[in-house]
Amino acid sequence: MGHSIPWEELEKQARAAAKQAYVPYSRFAVGAALLTSDGRIVRGCNVENASYGLTNCAERTAIFTAKAEGMSEVVAICIYTPTSVPTPPCGACRQVLNEFGPSMAVRTICDGTEQVNTTLDALLPGAFGPKNLA
Repeated sequence: MGHSIPWEELEKQARAAAKQAYVPYSRFAVGAALLTSDGRIVRGCNVENASYGLTNCAERTAIFTAKAEGMSEVVAICIYTPTSVPTPPCGACRQVLNEFGPSMAVRTICDGTEQVNTTLDALLPGAFGPKNLA
């Protein structure tokens, strides 16, 4: 990718984003921080809704915010969950992330000492994306 990824800062921002989560139903506050190709860090948190299906995950909140700010590509994302082991992004988030960074670096962190380092294409092999509509 050619980008130096500031993982320590992304981890700090993902944890901070989780503190802003609106989670009155699950109490499962998730935070995400992504790195855009132009070096910006954008945060997102999950936002629940009484109509559960309308809840938005932290990863998608970060992507939508970054896009609204003019981002075109994501290089990396760090996702924090308040668990003892890291939790990977859900399928819907994987699909949305694929739209803006199919080979982005992905790190998941938690309250425990473990972390998982992978790539989006490893989490979503054979992904459907913009190239399939060309």
